[in-house]
Amino acid sequence: MTEAPRLGDHPALDLLNTEARVQGQTFDFWTSHQDVLRWLAQSGVAPTGKQAAPADLLQWGRELRAVVRDLVTARKQGTRLDIEALNHFLQPHLTSPQLQRDGDGHLVLTRVARGDTTASLLGPVAEAAAVLLAEGDFDLVRQCEHEDCVLWFYDRTKSHKRRWCSMALCGNRHKAAQFRKRGSGTSAEIARASVRKSTKA
Repeated sequence: MTEAPRLGDHPALDLLNTEARVQGQTFDFWTSHQDVLRWLAQSGVAPTGKQAAPADLLQWGRELRAVVRDLVTARKQGTRLDIEALNHFLQPHLTSPQLQRDGDGHLVLTRVARGDTTASLLGPVAEAAAVLLAEGDFDLVRQCEHEDCVLWFYDRTKSHKRRWCSMALCGNRHKAAQFRKRGSGTSAEIARASVRKSTKA
């Protein structure tokens, strides 16, 4: 299975990037409940292993993604946000404090999810989206500038001049397109010069 790109530098933006554009067509990396569960495990918000995915995880995972996409787009455009849909995912996300030991045996206080399984799995991602919307610097929340890419990222570079989801992918595609355009222009100039020369002759 093809894995969704991890280029967003923020869990909420990585969520949006589970839907991409490939050769001009929308491509969904989530086609099954297990796809969503695997992505959540790789994001560190679900247990790894052979846990069975809830039967409604794909439906609600896609719904959360659509809600977050609308909110991020609206926040980026500076329009008023309809936050109730996201609150629908946040309200059943219950956690409780739990005392645990870390890898060195030291006591640490953590919070663990409670309640409905689907809400427990998606809740941390919904919370990450809420934090981004409330506290994120949206001058640094951007969409890749390549015309055939819809991926989002949080620009954490020192210069804050990041333009591409990945320089190795869209950055190089842009450079190649510019090179071809310059080559095409040169060929056209040569052709026009040849026509002018033959006309004078």
